[in-house]
Order: sequence, then C-alpha cells, then structure tokens
Amino acid sequence: QVQLVESGGGLVQAGGSLRLSCAASSSIFSFPAMGWYRQAPGKQRELVAAITHSDTTTYGDSVKGRFTISRDNAKNTLYLQMNSLKPEDTAVYYCYAITAGTHWGQGTQVTVSS
Repeated sequence: QVQLVESGGGLVQAGGSLRLSCAASSSIFSFPAMGWYRQAPGKQRELVAAITHSDTTTYGDSVKGRFTISRDNAKNTLYLQMNSLKPEDTAVYYCYAITAGTHWGQGTQVTVSS
C-alpha cells in the first residue's frame, strides 16, 4: 500500500503562486502515472495534471499554461507548481498515484483571494 501526503496549500492573492508537494511512502520511479485532481464545494472533481513514467504530461484546460507538474524521483515526491492563480483555482487538491491500483492522498486546501 502506498501512502501519499500532500502539503504546500494555503491562502494566496490572485496572481500569486504556490507549489504543492506530494510525498510518497515508496519509490515513485516505476509508477505508471501520478497526478493531481481538485474539487471545490458544489463542483465536480477535475483533473488538474498528470505525468506518466515516460514523463508525458497532461493538463486540464483550465490550468494549461499556468500550472506545471513534475517529480523528483530521488525524493519520492510529486510537485505541482501553480502560477498566476485565480479565485476559481480555490479547491482541495488531491494527489494520486497509479501502481497496481490507484492511491489517493488526503488533500491540501488552496484558497485564492480576489
């Protein structure tokens, strides 16, 4: 079983930046994929970004050009760099990892004020 722990959320002004981290309890080098979803109250869960073992990346339309997903295999950590934040980015951000199954972190709150 893989445990994932998100961190780095907080309150920022519109136009600001945050970097989220997702620390895994085991090596992430061979994971087929990892990524981030987000969910705000009253809204559907939305794919934010994903990265495969071969480093192919995918971004949700609403964050393209503003967010960047990356990983540090030596630290077993996935990152989400969020720039030019907007109030509509406010949500709980969840990290996931695909191994033999799908694993989820508990989420970290991101709040962007106007």
